Amino acid sequence: MSKTVLIVGSSRSDGNTFQMVHHLHENVGIPFIDLSKYEISDYDYKHRNRGDDFLDLMREILDNYDTLVFVSPIYWYSMSGIMKCFFDRITDLLTIEKDLGRKLRGKKMAMICCSGSEKMNDGFEEPFRLSAGYLGMHYLGFLHLDLTNNMLSENQKNLLNNFYSSWKIDANN
Repeated sequence: MSKTVLIVGSSRSDGNTFQMVHHLHENVGIPFIDLSKYEISDYDYKHRNRGDDFLDLMREILDNYDTLVFVSPIYWYSMSGIMKCFFDRITDLLTIEKDLGRKLRGKKMAMICCSGSEKMNDGFEEPFRLSAGYLGMHYLGFLHLDLTNNMLSENQKNLLNNFYSSWKIDANN
């Protein structure tokens, strides 16, 4: 299996972040999962949230994809709230769903983010890179785009294409 999926955590399904997602989806064929379309509860030490969409969504992701690309806007110097909630819930895969969690080992992870600034703030990448290492995943790197003008430029489209190409994977296999 050599399939890639974009896992998108944004407050708007039609905002700047989705310009990047739609470009990769339409031009490279990478499917995407919009986390805002799912009911994913906050992490709960007592696991009273087992009835939400998280575990079923993770089963779908882990059974069908081997490269997970997290896509998030930068909100207050950090990943979006919905993405943070999703990352927090990965703890369920280390406690109550260990067999499912083991499926993360050997998979690949990348991160794409956007903001209204030319430079991504220091430390933004750390939760992604460190989580990949902790989970036994191969971290492929990150791409940050400045979408101050609310429009994806031709240069930025090329950067997205080149970032994808650098993984040397085929999203359709």
